[in-house]
Amino acid sequence: MLSILIPTYNYNIYTLLENVHKQLEKSSIIAEIIVSDDHSTSFVEINREIVSFPNTTYLFQNKNLGRTKNREVLAKEASYNWLLFLDADVLPLTPFFIKNYIDAIQEHLDVIFGGITYQESVPSVDQYLRWHYGKHRESQSIEKRNRQPWFIISQNLLIKKEVFFKANVSKENRYGLDNLFSNRLKTLNTKILHIDNPVVHLGLETNTCFLKKTLDAIETTIHYENSGLMENNLSSLQKSYTFLKKKKITRLFLRLIAPFKNRIQKNLVGRSPSLFLFDLYKLQHYTSLKNNRNA
Repeated sequence: MLSILIPTYNYNIYTLLENVHKQLEKSSIIAEIIVSDDHSTSFVEINREIVSFPNTTYLFQNKNLGRTKNREVLAKEASYNWLLFLDADVLPLTPFFIKNYIDAIQEHLDVIFGGITYQESVPSVDQYLRWHYGKHRESQSIEKRNRQPWFIISQNLLIKKEVFFKANVSKENRYGLDNLFSNRLKTLNTKILHIDNPVVHLGLETNTCFLKKTLDAIETTIHYENSGLMENNLSSLQKSYTFLKKKKITRLFLRLIAPFKNRIQKNLVGRSPSLFLFDLYKLQHYTSLKNNRNA
């Protein structure tokens, strides 16, 4: 028995619901679908039409809760023990998506992560960075994912209800909370299985929006490091800063990169963004914030 939970905000989810229901109709799986609309101003009427599908509930929040709190609302509404979280802006890659998850369930497991992929068609220049980053950093083989199994992307996640509530410790409306969630899964010593069952991420932000969200996510990481809820050596970004600090060259790094910051930003919003420069861009922001707070 499965609860399929979809938080949405200003996104047309009808195609996703249609896809999922077609898969459920071809199986004997007992399942429910619950959608929680986080006080959208767009696509509200067409999204309300999903209640025409069997075993489907549509909730409309009377104020904006933020993605994390909205997911908790969904989990509390869920009837079943296994929760499949899907973001509104994804589509299952195969017609066996639901079946693949059901077949993978084992009693000793806590989390099953199917992965993320991206369309092959190249988007417009103003969305290229998000697509390029997603294809090369988020879309990973099972072998790569198993090197750090607790790192998950919650756009496509099957998890036991009780484990979700233990891991979902933040209710704040912040970007970058998947890192905190992953850290909690590691701390809780959860049993995680990675399988090849991806969704296609369709919702691409503009380059400028993605850069802003990236910096916001870095600030979220530091916030939860300081509160003691997140380790400071989990991600490659944190490890790079630890290396600079150990060598006592954080200030030297900031001085060296400062003259190139505008050129780096120009590259990242252009036709051929460098992920190496993107890593430097993030490290500069993280190091600057850490140095200011330690001053």
